[in-house]
Amino acid sequence: MTLARGDAPDVIANARLTGSQRTDPFGSDPVDVHLAEGLVVDIAPAGALPRNGRVLDAGGGCVIPGLWDHHVHTVQWALTAQRVALGGAESAAHAAALMAAAETMSDGRRVGSGYRDAFWPDAPDLAVLDAATGDVPTYLINADVHSVWLNTAALRREGFAPDGVGVLREEPAFEISRRLNAVDASVSDPLVGRMAQDAAARGVVGLVDLDMAWNEDAWVRRLADGFDALRVVFGIYPEFLDRAVSEGLQTGDVARGAASDLVRVGPLKVITDGSLGTRTAATSHSYPGDPHNHGVLTVDLATLVDLMTRATAAGIASAIHAIGDVANSHALDAFAATGAWGTIEHAQLVAHADIPRFARLGVGASVQPEHALDDRDLTDRVWAGQTAQPYPLRALADTGANLLFGSDAPVAPLDPWATMAAAVFRTRDGRAAWQPEQRVDAATALSASTRGGSIEPARIEPGDVADLAICERDPLAADETGLRGMRVGATLLGGRLTHLA
Repeated sequence: MTLARGDAPDVIANARLTGSQRTDPFGSDPVDVHLAEGLVVDIAPAGALPRNGRVLDAGGGCVIPGLWDHHVHTVQWALTAQRVALGGAESAAHAAALMAAAETMSDGRRVGSGYRDAFWPDAPDLAVLDAATGDVPTYLINADVHSVWLNTAALRREGFAPDGVGVLREEPAFEISRRLNAVDASVSDPLVGRMAQDAAARGVVGLVDLDMAWNEDAWVRRLADGFDALRVVFGIYPEFLDRAVSEGLQTGDVARGAASDLVRVGPLKVITDGSLGTRTAATSHSYPGDPHNHGVLTVDLATLVDLMTRATAAGIASAIHAIGDVANSHALDAFAATGAWGTIEHAQLVAHADIPRFARLGVGASVQPEHALDDRDLTDRVWAGQTAQPYPLRALADTGANLLFGSDAPVAPLDPWATMAAAVFRTRDGRAAWQPEQRVDAATALSASTRGGSIEPARIEPGDVADLAICERDPLAADETGLRGMRVGATLLGGRLTHLA
């Protein structure tokens, strides 16, 4: 019987099991995984039980729990398909030239994303951008999304006075992104669907959506239009907290009016400091050449405690963006003061004394290992004078913190295999491993890429939901190239095929 996307096989035949915390007796022997009503109902030696119904032959591939990306800006990631890629820009002038050559979008704007200006020989300059782009409103979004470079036409269109540079940082930059992301659903929803299918082809069954918007209505609409590729947990930003509380939303609830249970309420998301790339992450030591710059705390501790107290009382978890060591200390203090549960997002620079506090407080470390490789040279230069630990994966794991891996797409591509490879090998492109003492083992990386994270990973046992992926080789034994290039033969969501190679 030929299977296709949308079918629900009754048996996954000739598979091998892998992963951490296994309790099965099969080792590397081939097995059949029997499914019914979206659940794993039995696992037996290959051929030991009748293969009734529809059979999906794994061909000796490894069955793993379905993968999750715990930090995605969904619409912004989907819209990158329409935007000029600026990751290869070698200077401000080069970036301006790339935008000058770009097509104007239907709304009259040019939009590019992904530039990294820290090592450019020249700085973003309004005159340079204006000379290249003229009267067409032009927007260049930093890779970290914490700053945006606009030409004069774009500044005026958005209501900002030209200042000679054209760079907006933090909240003004976020406001520009919100406006750029507010495209008609007829444009964004097909792109989100395409993004989700691409994620499913990588073995992804779920993501945490942290778009800066009221996300419930958008996801209910997508489900009504047939979206069925992923499970989604959506975040709530502070400006929407009162609405969420008054309307009775609680973390874990199914989205109201949804056509299925694929979309659920997630955490309160609070951004408390800036970023490394924009040199605004809140740090205990100043940035090189700028003795008065310690980054910015965009939410003070008292306000953070108030927000988290209100969320916790309403049954809403917290996801606190903290990149610099000062921001991480404040976030941990707020968790301790409020009894909130949830995660710190990013945890890119953490004081040594704070690392064990994650486990003691039960705060998950929602981290993006590919950022360490994107930022390794920048970290070595810009944070060279910091005494805290940058990207402390192994240190967090060794002290018992629950690691939850993600991409922060569009900051890094939504690719869990690249994420795992970065965590396990701390290198790519043939370079020597960066801070190799902070590597984690492959079993921890795989667990951190499942719904429950490294401490409570998803498993494959009778009675479990059949959120599964079949990959060509054992990810626990793959080298860096093999892990990054892992091929996924099939992905199942509740026993239903969302991807079949």
